[in-house]
Amino acid sequence: MVKRNIWLMIGAFGAALAVITGAFGAHILEPIISESFFITYQKAVRYQMYHSIGLIIVALISSQTPMKAVNIAGWSFFIGMITFSGSLYLIVFTGFSWLGAITPIGGVLFVIGWISLAFSGFRDKTVNP
Repeated sequence: MVKRNIWLMIGAFGAALAVITGAFGAHILEPIISESFFITYQKAVRYQMYHSIGLIIVALISSQTPMKAVNIAGWSFFIGMITFSGSLYLIVFTGFSWLGAITPIGGVLFVIGWISLAFSGFRDKTVNP
């Protein structure tokens, strides 16, 4: 079983990295890359931040209820960030547009993560309304 604080550590690190990559993009990349690559870069940063926050939510929920669905959400968000945002970052830095074929895998993992998180709310008998 995954230690409960691992999702907090990964989420917080991912969020910090999103802030750093966002600042790098705004201050260094924007003037030197095409507008379409910059839009792609911003999308990678944005989805990395959303799902880093999602991982922090997973950490908070897992501290209350160690359910399999919560860990599935955590792994889905984490691997989704690597495949979705990672493939977009690689497209921007390498110009290899064929890497876009990997991006939807990350998107599907994000959806699986959010559905797993929702499912954990339905299944959890310890949460008070």
